[in-house]
Amino acid sequence: MDDDAVDYATLRACLIDLAKVNRWTLAYRPTLAFLDALNRRGLWPKDRPLRLLDVGSGYGDMIRTIDQWAARRGLAIELTGIDLSPWSERAAVEATPPGRPISWVTADAFDDTRPADVITSSLFTHHLADAMIVRFLDAMETRARIGWFISDLHRHPLPYYGFAALSKVMGWHSFVQHDGPISIARAFTAADWHGLIAKAAVRPEAVRVAWRFPFRLCVSRVKP
Repeated sequence: MDDDAVDYATLRACLIDLAKVNRWTLAYRPTLAFLDALNRRGLWPKDRPLRLLDVGSGYGDMIRTIDQWAARRGLAIELTGIDLSPWSERAAVEATPPGRPISWVTADAFDDTRPADVITSSLFTHHLADAMIVRFLDAMETRARIGWFISDLHRHPLPYYGFAALSKVMGWHSFVQHDGPISIARAFTAADWHGLIAKAAVRPEAVRVAWRFPFRLCVSRVKP
């Protein structure tokens, strides 16, 4: 799916099916729960919108879901999705209703310096080498004023074989069927995350690693 030879129509079809996978696998819930906890703790800005940056935003379905969630609660928010692929930005723009407080940016997240209250990523970090994940943790710790949240896959045989079967039954795009098990195989255990956090410029006791149904590992940090 990340092959440069893939045309836009094929990539867009894959992204649409990945959004279906996200709905079926409840992928939005952990991030929404993190944001809800920030609001309940009184950390949502009172005098301006919360600035949220989502890294590896892809089709943008996570950001659109956050936008809908915030709108239902009357919470002011400014959302930015950043992705390396200009075709991801194009697909996200096409899928987003006009007039929403959402910006799409094609850029390397490590080169981006825009201010953020909260930085999130979903199903992004398993694409990175360990050294890049540590760098990502450091960057979020430096840039996020309130906190940051990572949601990614838990490496385990059950989702590995379960996804392969489910994706065939659902008839999802062949690239999704192929890449899904590979992503799970490249994903993490809790021990993996604790080891990566220990190498980052953040106090390990300040970071929470939690398992979320179904087979997600979430890494979060809320600043004092």
